[in-house]
Formats: sequence, C-alpha cells, structure tokens
Amino acid sequence: MPFKLMISSTSELLSDPCKHCLESKDLSFKLLMSKLHSSSHHHQKVVAKVFDRHTKFLQRERAALNPDAELYDYLKEEVGYRLADRIFDIKRDLKIGLDLGCGRGHVAKNISDATTLEHLYMGDMSPNMLDTCATPENVPFTKKLVDEEEALPFESKSMDLVISNLNLHWVNNLPGCLKEINRILKGDGVFLASMFGGDTLFELRSSLVLAELEREGGFAPHVSPFTEIRDIGGLLNQAGFSMLTIDSDEISVGFPTMFELMWDLQGMGENNAGINRKLHLHRDTLFAASAIYQEMYGQEEGIPATFQIIYMIGWKPDASQKVSIAERGSQQASLKDIHRLEEMIKEHGMEGKIKFMQELTDEEKNKKD
Repeated sequence: MPFKLMISSTSELLSDPCKHCLESKDLSFKLLMSKLHSSSHHHQKVVAKVFDRHTKFLQRERAALNPDAELYDYLKEEVGYRLADRIFDIKRDLKIGLDLGCGRGHVAKNISDATTLEHLYMGDMSPNMLDTCATPENVPFTKKLVDEEEALPFESKSMDLVISNLNLHWVNNLPGCLKEINRILKGDGVFLASMFGGDTLFELRSSLVLAELEREGGFAPHVSPFTEIRDIGGLLNQAGFSMLTIDSDEISVGFPTMFELMWDLQGMGENNAGINRKLHLHRDTLFAASAIYQEMYGQEEGIPATFQIIYMIGWKPDASQKVSIAERGSQQASLKDIHRLEEMIKEHGMEGKIKFMQELTDEEKNKKD
C-alpha cells in the first residue's frame, strides 16, 4: 500500500547535514522497513473501500428528513412486507430479534404479536431514520444506532433472529458484517435478508454509459455496484452459516422518464455513493442518456426500471439441528413419470396434479398387496 515517509526531526538534520547524513539514511531505512513490516502484517485486515459511507450517511439523513418521504417508500415497503412474511414460515420460537439497517421500519411495521418475538432491536446508522421509522405493533422494541461496518454492539449468542432489508449492499466489508451477524446469533439462530442484485437498474447503467461515451469520450460509474447472486452462497458459508436458502425476484417499476427514476432513487436514499463516482454530469449527457433509455427500453407509457431482489436465509449451526438423509429407494415417484405429471397439469390444472398423486398412491397400495 502507498504511504508517506515522514521524519519529525527535520530541523536537527538541517543544522548539520554532514554529521547527520548517515544517521538520516539509517533512520529513513528503519522507518521504511517498519512501515513495510506493518503493512504486510496487517495486509489481510485491509478492506477495499468501494462506497463512501459518509456520503451514504448524509443521503440517508436527507431522505429521512424529506417531508414527502412516504412517496418514495413503495419499493422498500413491498420488499419489507415480503421479507417479514418469511418470518411466519419459521417453525421455531424466536424471542429476541434485530432489524439491522431498519431504515423507516419497512420490516418492523409488518411484525406483530402473531410472531413469537418478545423484543425487537431496531438498528440504523442514521439518527433521523431511527427517529422517523415505523415500529412493530404489540412487540416491545429498542432503537439503537448501529454501524454495519463496525463490531455490532450486542453480546455474542444473544439473538434468535437477525433480519436486514435492502441495506447490506452499501457495506464495504460485507464478509466481516456477516461474521458479526453470525457471532451475535444464538445456536440455531436464523438470518434473513434482502439485497439488490447485480441486474438492478441495468437499463439506467447502460444508458448513462452509452451517453457519456458519445458526448464525453469516456465514462464513469454512475450506478453503484451490486453483489451477484452467485456470490451470496459463498459469502454466507464463509461467515459460518449453514442450511442456506437463496432465491431472487425482479420488480419492474414504470416511470415517465429517466429523470423521475433518478429523483425517486434520491428520495429513497439509494443514489450513488461509490468512492470513484463522478460528482457532476453534463446537462447534454443527461438528456442524451434519457433519449437512449427511451429508445432502448421505452414503452408507450414510459420507461421500466428493473430491481433484482436477492433473498437469503442462513442458519447458525447447532448440535440440535438434525438433517434427515433419505434412504435409497424411498422416493414416491419415478423420474419417468414426470412427463405424465406435466401433461395432466396442462390438461386439468391443479386437479390434474391431485389426480396424479392419487394414482401414485393407488399404485403403491397395489404393489404392497
């Protein structure tokens, strides 16, 4: 890593350069070796900075203070509802939970006393987000300032559930954050999260690139990079999670033009915060990008914007977890019957599937007789 070599005793060296010539070289060499040793010793702890966290903090603060903030909640509301709904599919008691990066409470507001939660911690890096966020009904909660890039301020093995909605895609040290989540989870605790995937806003990204190449002869990233779904499983495994479930969904939102899309992204607090982002876009480049967007992806009523949502579930390993291994020959249907099932479903719908299962049951009974 680049570094600056600094010698504090400059005035002493200048007073008698002949006397201190060899000493200065020796001192410089020692400082250089010390820096190199320190750099190599901490090499594995260095985290690449992709996002400007201070900029993201300011963006979230402004979004929270926007008097029309509710107008821009539609996407996070929808994904938060879908994520909260998955809690009800977990057939075990979850007493203590953490909503990490709670934002305006898009998940918490959908958690009620119908769950087994006895207390929910709501954590976010933005004080204004915490002040304005919705809270769960009939479930005790505690709001807490939490920075996902620091050690989480909770005891080890203290949480039954950690949930995060469209927040972790702004974390520089995502592997470290996942390890922290694993640390605070109890044995057999569960982690549920949603993130924007790599195909998010591909229309906007390509339009801006083409416009900037045409008008300025080069381009800079104007849409922050997102994690690919193929990488999520490896990251969760490295963090210590097991029994993973990962799936993705696409939500397409229509806008009149590209400018309304960019305005909504700012209202959500999801505008670009990459360290290498270009701080200014020329007016003619923006109009060119809008025209390209309309030409390449436009429809009669406007333009679509695609948001790829990655959902993930990971469990912290525990001795109480048992995985049943199917015995050889325990299947109920043969692979050669799959085409028959498909034909019956096409012809009769769900009734065809029920009829197929009944036929399999009758065949099994006849074999036993």
